[in-house]
Amino acid sequence: MSNTTTDERVKTAGLVTRIFRRPEVGALLGAVAIFILFTSTDTTGNFANLSGISGWTDIAAPIGIVAIAVSLLMIAGEFDLSSGVMVGTTGLIIGMLVQELGMNIWLAILIALVFAAGIGFLNGYVVVKTKLPSFIVTLATFFILKGANMALTMMLTGAVRVTGTDKAPGFKDAFNIFATRFQIGDAYFQISVVWWIVLTILATWVLTRTRFGNWIFASGGDANAARNAGVKVDRTKITLFMLTSLAAALVGIMFVLRLQGMQAGQGVGQEFYYIIAAAVGGTLLTGGAGSAIGASIGAVIMGMAYIGIPFSLWNSDWTSTFLGLILFSAVMINTFISRRAKGTK
Repeated sequence: MSNTTTDERVKTAGLVTRIFRRPEVGALLGAVAIFILFTSTDTTGNFANLSGISGWTDIAAPIGIVAIAVSLLMIAGEFDLSSGVMVGTTGLIIGMLVQELGMNIWLAILIALVFAAGIGFLNGYVVVKTKLPSFIVTLATFFILKGANMALTMMLTGAVRVTGTDKAPGFKDAFNIFATRFQIGDAYFQISVVWWIVLTILATWVLTRTRFGNWIFASGGDANAARNAGVKVDRTKITLFMLTSLAAALVGIMFVLRLQGMQAGQGVGQEFYYIIAAAVGGTLLTGGAGSAIGASIGAVIMGMAYIGIPFSLWNSDWTSTFLGLILFSAVMINTFISRRAKGTK
């Protein structure tokens, strides 16, 4: 009688194991837990209904839009600390072109997008050519843009904000695309939610169904091995830096149209929220793993926290502490799930 054993290298993973291998599973479980927590402690009765959902998705959508691009960049093994300030820079460019030159809003938007793409290209090019850490390169970009935003806005307008975008030619059409609201039941949702959902689907398709998606994972997993396999690592990373800047620019466009102006300090500090959303969603800080869906779930968690804490009559000063605890817990849970799931090949 022969004694046969199954080779560990070809053991088939069960359904539960395959599910828990997904990087966003830990974030999904956390989102469900937080939803239950705030629903049970909500003193207004609105957190779980349409008006409450419209509130926390309004906060989550702009975070999620940029967090998706940040997540893809992190999967490729890089960071962008200038994404937050780019939101304000884009809005200020549009506002100043309209306010000082009376430019058509669409031309101003186009110029702002070209500028954002150029900054993203510069960030990526410097990183891949100098081999300097992206943390340092984009931190330098952050400070350059932060200072320029304040100084140039004051110099050109005599104030630290720009206004009057609603008076620009073409404003109404641009507003309807980037900043309008739509009604579901008795609640109003921002159009940014639609942009967020569409970009989540698109980024997920790119990651899971395209060669470029494979290049992203390969670039973050082992760049040298990827290059030897024919992956265009440098091109992939530069493209992702550009996409991250463009995602931030999109949010800047939404804000400057919605608020009909922009403060010079808008967006500063938001880069940490984008990174938190991506990390909570299962994107590894070391690169090579993550998902766009996970980043969006991370943004949902942050949106629920910002609305749920005041709805529960907790002190809002603890919001950042709560987000820090969520980040730490999510990373620990995702690491635990990932290690357990890898027990089966």
